[in-house]
Amino acid sequence: MAPRKVDPEARRAEVLGAAVRVFARKGFAASRIEDVAAEAGIAKGSVYLAFESREALLRAAFDEFAAESAAQLRRATTGGGPAIDRLTGLIRSTFALLTGAPELSRMLLDLWSIGRGVDADLPLDMATVYDGYRTAIADLLRAAEADGAVRPGVGIGHAAVVVGAIEGCLLQWLIDPALPVATLADTIVDVCVNGIGAEKNS
Repeated sequence: MAPRKVDPEARRAEVLGAAVRVFARKGFAASRIEDVAAEAGIAKGSVYLAFESREALLRAAFDEFAAESAAQLRRATTGGGPAIDRLTGLIRSTFALLTGAPELSRMLLDLWSIGRGVDADLPLDMATVYDGYRTAIADLLRAAEADGAVRPGVGIGHAAVVVGAIEGCLLQWLIDPALPVATLADTIVDVCVNGIGAEKNS
C-alpha cells in the first residue's frame, strides 16, 4: 500500500499548534522537540521536517501573533469612521485575539517573564509589539481629541494604561478562569476610553 501523502502546510500548522500547547503547558525552557512530537502524535523526525529547531517553532508562533497584531493595528489606524469607534474596536479585537487563544497567551506571558529574547540567537522583539499598540492607541486618542470625543491632553501615557489594562485583565483571567472574561473588554473601554470622554456643556 502506498504511503499516505501529507500536505506540508497542514503538517506545519499541526506541529505549530502542538508546540504552542506544549510551550504554554510546560514553558519554553522546559519543552523539548520530543514533547511537541508526542503532543502532535507524530514521530520526532516529522517535527524536524517542518521546523529545524525548537527555537524555529517559537519564532514561527511569535511571528504569527505579531502579524495578526499588525493587521489589527492597520485596520484600526487606516479604517474609516470616528477615531473613538476605531479605538474601542481595537481594544475589543485585541482582547478577543488574546482570550480566543489562551495557549498562545500563556506562551507569550512565559516569554514576557523571561525577557525580550530567550537567548542572543532568538530575538523575539516583544518591545516592538508593545510599541506598535501604544503608538496606534495614542494616535487614535489624539484623533479622538481632535474630534472632540475625549478630553484634551491624551497621549502615549494614556495609551500605555490601555495596554496595561488589557494585559492585566488577561493575566488575571489566565490565573483565574472564573473571571467574567466576556465582559472585560467592555469594562476596559468604559474605564479607559469613556472615562476620559470630553465634558459635555450643560
